[in-house]
Parts: sequence; C-alpha cells; structure tokens
Amino acid sequence: MSTPLRLGTRGSALAMAQSGHVAEAITAATGRAVELVEVVTAGDRSSAPVQRLGVGVFVSALRDALTAGTIDLAVHSYKDLPTAGASGLHVAAVPPRQDPRDALVATGGRTLAELPPGAVVGTGALRRIAQLHALGLHLEVTPIRGNVDSRLARVLGPDADLDAVVVARAGLARLGRTDVITETLDPMLMLPAPAQGALAVECRADDSDLVELLAVLDHAPSRAAVVAERALLATLEAGCSAPVAAYAELAEGENGDEIYLRGAVISPDGSRDIRLSRTGTPADAAEIGKALAAELLELGADSILGHEGSTGPGTQQFGSTE
Repeated sequence: MSTPLRLGTRGSALAMAQSGHVAEAITAATGRAVELVEVVTAGDRSSAPVQRLGVGVFVSALRDALTAGTIDLAVHSYKDLPTAGASGLHVAAVPPRQDPRDALVATGGRTLAELPPGAVVGTGALRRIAQLHALGLHLEVTPIRGNVDSRLARVLGPDADLDAVVVARAGLARLGRTDVITETLDPMLMLPAPAQGALAVECRADDSDLVELLAVLDHAPSRAAVVAERALLATLEAGCSAPVAAYAELAEGENGDEIYLRGAVISPDGSRDIRLSRTGTPADAAEIGKALAAELLELGADSILGHEGSTGPGTQQFGSTE
C-alpha cells in the first residue's frame, strides 16, 4: 500500500489542475500517495475542431494506458467520455460537481446582452455555437480551439482578436480564474453540455481494492445528475460534440429528493430549438434521461441531429413532461 498510485492525466493546465484536486482528495481520504502521469491524447495533438475529431478523442490514450497497466487510474472531464462504457474499465467515482454553467468572458466587462450586433464571439463547442445563434442577437460566432489560457488571450491579451469567448465555468473555477468572468450564463439562455463540470475517476474493473478505495470520493447527487444527462445523450445516439444540451438538478421534493432534467437539441444555425423537461427520483436517473430523449425524438430531434431540413428561421418547439 506504500506504492504511490499512478494517476493518468492529460497535460493541459486544466487537466493537471483537476487531476491534482482528485489526487489530493484521495490522499486526504485514504492516506495513499498519488503521482500524476502525463498521457498525450490524439485531441492534444490536433488543432482541428472537436466535432471533426470524433467521440473519445481526449480519452482513448488514457484508457489504453489503463488497460495496459501503465497507470492505475485516470481522471477525465466526464463530458469527454463516450456514452458507451469501455470494456474492463469502471468509473469508480464522480466527485462533487463544479458549477456546470457556461461563462462569458467579454471585453469591457460586458454581458451577453450588452454585446453589439456583429460582435465576434469564440467558442469551441457546436452546442454553444448553435445556442448563440438561436438567441437571435446577430452575433458573429466563430469556432476556436486551444487551452483555457489561449482562449482567454484572444479576448484579454495584447493581441486580442475577439469580443468575447464562451467557456465552461468549471474550468475557470478549477484554474482559479473566475475573476475574468463577465457573466455566468443562465441555463435558460445557454443549457450546458451533458456532464459538464463533472469529473470521472476511472480504473480497471478487476482492481477491486482500488474500486473500493476510490468509492470514498463518489458524490451520489453528482453521479445521479450525470447519469440522467448521459442517458439522454446515449438515447439520442449523439456524440459529446453534438448540439445536444442537458442539465439535471437535484432538489428536495414532497416525497424526498427529485431530479429535474432539462434537455435540448439545437440545429447548428439556431433555426430549430427543441427543449423539454422531465422530473423523477434519483434512483430512476437513467430512465428519466431515456424518456426525455424519446420525447425529443418524437418532436423531430433526429432530423436536427441528422442535419436535415429545418422548419425555418427562429422556429422553436418547447414542451414539458412530468
């Protein structure tokens, strides 16, 4: 037990920070030493848009290292994980989730509503691009890649070329950079990605001692929310870079805790925007996600995800199922 656990992580500042937090939590809870092992993924080597690189581009190398036994566990941004499980691997813990909302960083301290028509906003996610278009603010939205610091530099640096960027608030929080946020975006305006702000701590399924040790980090409310959101994503058969948004919140209901799940599928140009919600118990998290996805599909989500025709500019479809 004196041998340090080898925790595999991507080498970006954000990945190292979140892996460092997990390592510290493991040591604090169990007394076990942890060392970080940097693993370079295909996503780190490419500058292409994420949606072109494919599902799992940031996790496959980490999972290969786990399977090969060169690391003992890995920490992933949960939203990067494919919805299909990996053979022989197990998500042993979902630590307490950071705030999953998106954040705006804009010049002049401006909010989204204060950006003038034609302002150039950068973001790397098709989901965010689609929702920005759906708002009808006449912004110029441009896809960007790069780590958090390079994205912020395009707004705040000496060579800034953008009026604003939209990034995950959780990443800024983990890096201690929430001071640059000019607006935390209300989910009614910008619904987060499934599992945004959550981490997945993964190890080999047959390493029963480590599975048991890591279980101490698991936060049941965070896991239930993520299960609901990812069940929706899986049922839609959409990848982590698709224009699909989901946000599950846990709250106290009349008969105990309840999950309130909101889901949306948005066409890339923002011309179609289908939103629904559903409630249920944490024990039924997966079924809530599946049922909400089925409702979205009934309203035409499959045609949006298949990049087929739209019903015209500005069309929105809203609904709610209890």
